[in-house]
Amino acid sequence: MTASEKKQLMATACKVRMGVIEGTHGAKAGHPGGSLSASDLFTYLYFKELNIDPKNPRWEERDRFVLSKGHTAPGLYAALALRGFFPVEDLPTLRHIDSYLQGHPNMNTVPGIDMSTGSLGQGVSCAAGMALAARKMGRSCRVYALLGDGEIQEGQVWEAMMFAHHYKLDNFCAIVDNNGLQIDGPVEQVMSPYPIPEKLRAFGFEVVEIDGHDFDQIEAAFEKAKATKGVPTAIVMKTTKGKGVSFMEGQAGWHGKAPNDEEYETAMNELKAQLAEVEAM
Repeated sequence: MTASEKKQLMATACKVRMGVIEGTHGAKAGHPGGSLSASDLFTYLYFKELNIDPKNPRWEERDRFVLSKGHTAPGLYAALALRGFFPVEDLPTLRHIDSYLQGHPNMNTVPGIDMSTGSLGQGVSCAAGMALAARKMGRSCRVYALLGDGEIQEGQVWEAMMFAHHYKLDNFCAIVDNNGLQIDGPVEQVMSPYPIPEKLRAFGFEVVEIDGHDFDQIEAAFEKAKATKGVPTAIVMKTTKGKGVSFMEGQAGWHGKAPNDEEYETAMNELKAQLAEVEAM
């Protein structure tokens, strides 16, 4: 990745985070913490990794992305809007009555959404099924799924992982957002999923461990996933919940709470300052 490409991704990630704040503030509800921790991942996927066409969201040969942790839709919506799937100006309508941008992704109403999700554990099963279907149809598209580290406490997740290995789905890439926090507190205290990489390896995955806020590491992980043959890949990202907004970082309380007017101003000012710093690089 060139310095210019990295700078552009960093700037876009700041804008995705702004979209998260705009959406959750407009809704007076939603899930900013996990949306912010995954914002760099959303940015890389939609602005570099995925083979997609915003002008043709249902293009059959496109890559697929499934947000298995569907409650972090504000981050996905922000990335989709910035990529041109729908107007950025619609982000503040999140969760409003009659808005197409509801609290969890709906593939029937939102351009660019490949699977309706929200019930934790189910999205990754859909993604694995998509990967098998693509193979049987002779398509070269790849399928990606993002899971939360609290979500992988669900048993269905591990059935999907077993399925992906059994069918040798090397066109499937699972990504775990390991920000360490879920709605009730630290994941290791609620129901520890650790050690995550070792569990995934035991289920037959090629596993890559990265800093989920480092674009060079994100790129290297996806390149390795594409080069891996015969087995599926899992990327375990170490991230910070609430990344980019000082008072949200590392706080479980921001898992599912919207910023008020004062908090909105503080968050947006911080993110605008970060964007200005990136653009000045």
